[in-house]
Amino acid sequence: MFPFLLVVHTIIAALLVTVILMQRSEGGGLTSGGSPSGLMSARGAADFLTRATAILATLFIAMSILLAFIAATRHSTTIDTSLQRTPAAPVTVPTSAPAVPFAAGNSAAPAAPANAAGPANGSVPLAQ
Repeated sequence: MFPFLLVVHTIIAALLVTVILMQRSEGGGLTSGGSPSGLMSARGAADFLTRATAILATLFIAMSILLAFIAATRHSTTIDTSLQRTPAAPVTVPTSAPAVPFAAGNSAAPAAPANAAGPANGSVPLAQ
């Protein structure tokens, strides 16, 4: 029922936009500015478009309220678990890192900086 009402609501919105754009405004509107020799006179067409706009606007607002009410009262009892994460094993972080002995052949040992004590003048090392 809800998808059907959404489609009807969309059709009403499209008709409302069309009827509003067809009305004559100060700039002339989208209607053809030809002679009023059609089925309706210019005054009759304006009255019809005004009445159609009022009816479609009322239907649009009523349908919006109805759809909001239906969406608010619709309850789903099933939960989609297809995207649920599986619980991972807890990760334990040691409080202190084990000491790595320094050996002459150990390539993983950090290289000592040339100026380990830092610059004597207090400036930034990269600026020198």
